[in-house]
Amino acid sequence: MILRVLRAERIKYRRAPVWLAVVILPLFPAVLGTANYLANLEVLQQQWYSLWTQHTLFASYFFLPALLAVFCAWQWRLEYARHNFNSLLAAPVSHWAVYLSKLLPAVGMSFLAQLVTGLLFLAGGAAAGIDAPVPPQLAEWLLCGGLGGMAVCAVQLFLSLLLPSFAIPVAIALVGGIAGLMVTAQGLGLWFPYSLLSLGMRANDPTMELNVAVLFLSSVGYTCLFALLTVLLLKKRDSGGEP
Repeated sequence: MILRVLRAERIKYRRAPVWLAVVILPLFPAVLGTANYLANLEVLQQQWYSLWTQHTLFASYFFLPALLAVFCAWQWRLEYARHNFNSLLAAPVSHWAVYLSKLLPAVGMSFLAQLVTGLLFLAGGAAAGIDAPVPPQLAEWLLCGGLGGMAVCAVQLFLSLLLPSFAIPVAIALVGGIAGLMVTAQGLGLWFPYSLLSLGMRANDPTMELNVAVLFLSSVGYTCLFALLTVLLLKKRDSGGEP
């Protein structure tokens, strides 16, 4: 059942301009981070590690949460347009299948954004003339960042279903990213969904020790919680109520 719904979703994604965001939005923090690194070489002396902090400082708190929020809002926006929700909920598929057809592409977008971020990081290092070996932790940073992004996707899918406006959920994601910075500074980042992405990426300190098991459990926990809330909201809409 879920595969059938995913195939239907794939048709909607063809030629969709939203896919450009996965390239364009990570490009801004990459350019800004590389420029900032080159402008402060006398302070930033750890080469790849210093460059990573400059790239992720902008990306994990602003651009990546916005990217995921835009994608999640766009997915539900397709259903709000032309009364598509009526057809969607009338289809012989479960509410969970409908929800997973939104969540799985969003999670895929999270990991794809991490891959693009990693490639731009390597390109930025080459442009900056860094000749040291690439950090062996890079793959872990990207995978954990994608995992943290999964929780953000779950929250944003709930908000985008609850709030039909396209702009408001995106604005909430931006506020959440900034709040995540403050929560992380208080040592509570593992318990706040918008902090998980930056913590997974080790945005503030690439050498910090992170309990990956706790990050995983927190990301999965938030994902399951907001998945349940979103499906309940879908059921309410299906029964004639407004989300």
